[in-house]
Amino acid sequence: MENFITVASVEEFADGRRKTVQIDGREVAIFKIADEFYAIGNECPHHGAPLCEGYVDGELVSCPWHGWQFDLQTGEGVTVPGMDVPAYAVEIENGHVKIAAKR
Repeated sequence: MENFITVASVEEFADGRRKTVQIDGREVAIFKIADEFYAIGNECPHHGAPLCEGYVDGELVSCPWHGWQFDLQTGEGVTVPGMDVPAYAVEIENGHVKIAAKR
């Protein structure tokens, strides 16, 4: 069973808003796109760019440095298959955004 950690209030997120949080020493990028929340590792595996600063198109985020794309649902690398980032389960409870801590 996953352990969910409260990381933000839903009120902090307008559509298209993003934020980074620390979970167990890892930086996680949270995105709100069309009333859905997604959470992925914030570091691009190519050169470590902050994905939270990338361009979002639908459910894809592009690395702000070199344009590599990642699926916000799964963390899978679209530009270079196999070069993925971690994806985290998100749940909304009582107006709070909760992210699953990986163990």
